[in-house]
Amino acid sequence: MENGILQKLEQRLGPVHARQRLGIESEQEPLVFTRRLNFFHPENWYSLHALIRYTLRLSGLYGRGQRNALNIQIRHNEICLKNLPPVFDDFTLLHMSDLHLDRNPPAVVTALASLVSQLEYDACVLTGDYRAATYGPIDSALREMASLCTQLSQPIFGVFGNHDSICMLPEMEQMGIRMLLNENVRIERGGEAIYLAGIDDAHYYRVDNLEKAAESIPKENVSILLSHTPEVYRQAAHAGFNLILCGHTHGGQICLPGGIPVTLDSNCPRYMGSSSWSHLDMQGYTSTGAGTSIVDARFNCPPEVTLHHLRCG
Repeated sequence: MENGILQKLEQRLGPVHARQRLGIESEQEPLVFTRRLNFFHPENWYSLHALIRYTLRLSGLYGRGQRNALNIQIRHNEICLKNLPPVFDDFTLLHMSDLHLDRNPPAVVTALASLVSQLEYDACVLTGDYRAATYGPIDSALREMASLCTQLSQPIFGVFGNHDSICMLPEMEQMGIRMLLNENVRIERGGEAIYLAGIDDAHYYRVDNLEKAAESIPKENVSILLSHTPEVYRQAAHAGFNLILCGHTHGGQICLPGGIPVTLDSNCPRYMGSSSWSHLDMQGYTSTGAGTSIVDARFNCPPEVTLHHLRCG
């Protein structure tokens, strides 16, 4: 790695966080099985990807699955928060997750950009996985991300997922995306404030730090956490966050009739695999994602972008 990029990462993240993230990325190949909490990582098993594609082609369902993957839905989700200041009533967040931009043909990215350019919202939040592969080149994903950003309204906030390289950080922030990597920002309106926090990937890299992310957030203020994965739901709820927005699961992507996921690749209850849910006093929302992973097909689980409308509880 060039020393210039390394220095930028250390200055931006601190030497410990940068060394942890870069150290795991520098391993020759992401592992399929680990001794961590999440021991199985099918996204890193590339022969499995080919097997699934071959099986779908053999069954004659592949084309249908690809068409389903292009049918991006706009979902509206109302969230009542009891401490939300009245000036933030109907504050709207555009939530996009799991874009995997370099997997899709240019026409798909163009369609997504056209879709979001027509939406009205107060802030945009991105919950990770901008790249398709889990290692290797990042240039294609960054080019597509830069193109998409031209159709998004500021401010834009984001976190990284298990498919993303920390080396993407400098260029993504140059695009105008404020990456929240175990950090938080204060959003003000009419003399009142809410807080938006974000953590680095908690699924594979395990470099999330909720204590740092929640640092200096007053207990009485509404706080929203961005996490790539819902797997930190217990820690986030006990840390006092009112809402967590996440992705990673793709809602299963390939589901049985009725939207029942075959697998979620996530160490959390299955009801947290998509849409709205709650744990203790914290509300949550898991996006099914706008892109695809492992194979570019979906069944009984359409892709989505979500408009979250905050309401006074």
